[in-house]
Amino acid sequence: MDQMKIGKFIAENRKTKKLTQSQLAERLNVSDRAVSKWENGKSMPDVSIMLELCEILGINVQDLLCGERVSVEKRNEKLEQALFETVKQKEEADKRLLKVEIILGIILVAVMLACCMIAAYAKIDEWLRIVLIFTGIIPILVATPFLLKIEQTAGYYHCEKCGYKYVPEYKSVFMAKHMGRTRYLKCPNCNKKSWQKKVIEKN
Repeated sequence: MDQMKIGKFIAENRKTKKLTQSQLAERLNVSDRAVSKWENGKSMPDVSIMLELCEILGINVQDLLCGERVSVEKRNEKLEQALFETVKQKEEADKRLLKVEIILGIILVAVMLACCMIAAYAKIDEWLRIVLIFTGIIPILVATPFLLKIEQTAGYYHCEKCGYKYVPEYKSVFMAKHMGRTRYLKCPNCNKKSWQKKVIEKN
């Protein structure tokens, strides 16, 4: 999916409708900065407002995702290609998120261990020892919900019982027993619990 092409297409159709970025943003209940980012190819409109955006611009979703008005004959082919590229982009984004999770986790654990080692072996006042321990533990407590959110949304969990791949609810991931990225979850498809591996691809 070519975000630059889509951005230019949005800008062209906005101007055709004689709308400013601010006017379009107001109608969509977003910031004009968000519209500017779309048109510069830095981001994509959220899925939740795509239909409304298309209606305002007088285009359809296939046109938007392709960055051009698509003829009826080529519409299915273009849509399939756009959807394929969207899936691939999600997979790449998920891989990056999971790498961030690992790096951040390693840094936080290293900081905690360093603080605890200093607190345990350095000749310092008791109050400073307590401060060091909390300095090591608090960042992990603060970052855990963020790391779990990545674990929940990036990629899919693969049920060993029925082969179904899905994104579980945050609560399920938070409460589940786990070994690395494998968690003991209840599959929403077969309703059976099993150790389910994290995978990137849906199919």
